[in-house]
Amino acid sequence: MALTLVIGNKNYSSWSMRPWLALAHHKIPFKEVLIPLYEKGAKEKIKAYSPAGKVPVLLDGKCVVWESLAIIDCLAEKFPQLGLWPAEPDARAHARAIAAEMHAGFRDLRMATPMNLKREARAIELSAEARADVQRITAIWTDTRRRFARGGGYLFGGFGAADCMFAPVATRIRTYAIKVDLIAADYVEAIHALPAFRAWREAALKEPWTSSYDGI
Repeated sequence: MALTLVIGNKNYSSWSMRPWLALAHHKIPFKEVLIPLYEKGAKEKIKAYSPAGKVPVLLDGKCVVWESLAIIDCLAEKFPQLGLWPAEPDARAHARAIAAEMHAGFRDLRMATPMNLKREARAIELSAEARADVQRITAIWTDTRRRFARGGGYLFGGFGAADCMFAPVATRIRTYAIKVDLIAADYVEAIHALPAFRAWREAALKEPWTSSYDGI
């Protein structure tokens, strides 16, 4: 039975992007159900798929999985041959730790710079807390790539689960013209060059829906 992924607007829904990239990059067949998040009745439509009332949601037969990281972990178990998590134990443990940190943290940066792929790139004044988030994120990227990338363009060489989790932050770096070091800038470029991300972004730019984020 084909998988179904329920997502929000591609322009705005960073959480939806993460498992979508995992599926699309690895060419796993799936059906996409897109629910515009800022339209009347969106909450009720999402609740028809998941009691959590939030996207994304993965439907696999009778199995219903929500939360981006849980979905990616489910895909890693279902398709072990894809290597979403690194095979080497130390690298895999590190990948899980930084993915979980991304999932749970960096609230100040998230709130200050909502994902908006249509936004013309321009800088804004970031709080000290948001700047600290940027410093921590770029430190993670530098440390991880130094230790585990082995010459590849992504955190652990090839594109995997941890990259899915950090991809939305890479869009924020560019959208809000946040200055980062060369290693971080190279990683941001690698995310934007990924064919699956380019497909997501192209679809996002064609969406007719808008939100208050557009005024930031």
